[in-house]
Amino acid sequence: MNFMALLLSVFTQAEGLTHGPFLGHVDHETAYVWVRAASPGALVLQAGVKGEELSLRASASAELERDLTASFELKGLAANTDWVYRIMKGEEELGAGSFRSAPAPETPSKVRIAFGSCASESKFPELATFSQVLKTNCDSMVFLGDTPYIDTTDLEVQRRRYREFLGHPSVSAVISKVPAWSTWDDHDFGKNDTDGRVKGKENSRRAHLEYHAGPPAGDGTSGIYRSFRRGPVEVFLIDARWFAATEPAESNPEKFTLLGAAQWKWLREGLKSSTAPFKLLTTGMIWNESVRPLKPDHWGNYPHEREMLFRFIGEEKISGVTLIGGDIHRTRVVRHDVEEWTGYPLIELITSPMANSVIASANQPHPGLLYDVGNSQTFMSFEADSTTSPAAWVARFLDHEGGELFRISRTLTELSAAEK
Repeated sequence: MNFMALLLSVFTQAEGLTHGPFLGHVDHETAYVWVRAASPGALVLQAGVKGEELSLRASASAELERDLTASFELKGLAANTDWVYRIMKGEEELGAGSFRSAPAPETPSKVRIAFGSCASESKFPELATFSQVLKTNCDSMVFLGDTPYIDTTDLEVQRRRYREFLGHPSVSAVISKVPAWSTWDDHDFGKNDTDGRVKGKENSRRAHLEYHAGPPAGDGTSGIYRSFRRGPVEVFLIDARWFAATEPAESNPEKFTLLGAAQWKWLREGLKSSTAPFKLLTTGMIWNESVRPLKPDHWGNYPHEREMLFRFIGEEKISGVTLIGGDIHRTRVVRHDVEEWTGYPLIELITSPMANSVIASANQPHPGLLYDVGNSQTFMSFEADSTTSPAAWVARFLDHEGGELFRISRTLTELSAAEK
């Protein structure tokens, strides 16, 4: 079957739907399912444990003002259980699917999360990297931004690009089976290297939330930051675009903030209250300053905010922190020797691109550089295991054919401050 025939099959998979059903946020007790309908109307999701009666229900409405997108919130799930569901419009079934709920947070378990950024279907029309997410048996997926490339805040273009990207056969094959979360980077937020001063960012936020199913994001009106728990891992999806350069920094009022006061409050409270062995701090941009010449958008341009975060980790004795980023069209691993602030070295895992050109000039020296490669089609498989003692994670960087480029692992002991 050729590409256009595959695309058509996705759009016409069920009468009454143009896209989906796709999985959004799924944890141990709640699941979000997303669809885009062909026409307005009330919809119902019916769900149940596989092999049993469809006893749970959730309602949603496809409306023109939301571009006919609808998101179902399904509550009352049993943890680590297989579920099936169907989408109904009146007596007509529009679509069906299945998922597995996450392990209970404090139960020893293994999870495998795929991370990827920078996916251009114009550069690599097959988006072959996505098929490896399924072949690697990842149980969840995080989009780190530039997924898709939009490069405008025009609302209709934003919506159209999400329809094109999420409707791509390779992408839809993943998110119809694998729970998916997303943050943004510059090209899906606004334009290349843009910060929070870009005009029309409200349109970008609106489209992003219309096309991604999950709990409320940001503070309700600003930003898209969220977190989720998956077994031994809590992932903090940090928004490094919306607030950037819009207000003075708490740590140095003479300089700009990157995260903004509201997001800082959320992040500190979330880190302090998290019981997950591993806390993954993710942004679309990278955490270090070793970037191609004249590139402005990275944590190295906000060293006062980065230091404030690292010091907070140490002061509150928060263990298990790992940094994740994308954006730069290279795969890199960097060790941050910041023990004086955090109590242990921080590992930064950079995965980029899933499908785009390599940027050779982004291969800049860094004193903590452990690995660098330029590969045009790659993603990261992050496996965390709390059934061992100590708990441990392993990150594997894979190409679109399944070849392993590099792997790195750490135990919880290595990501904890030594007792003095």
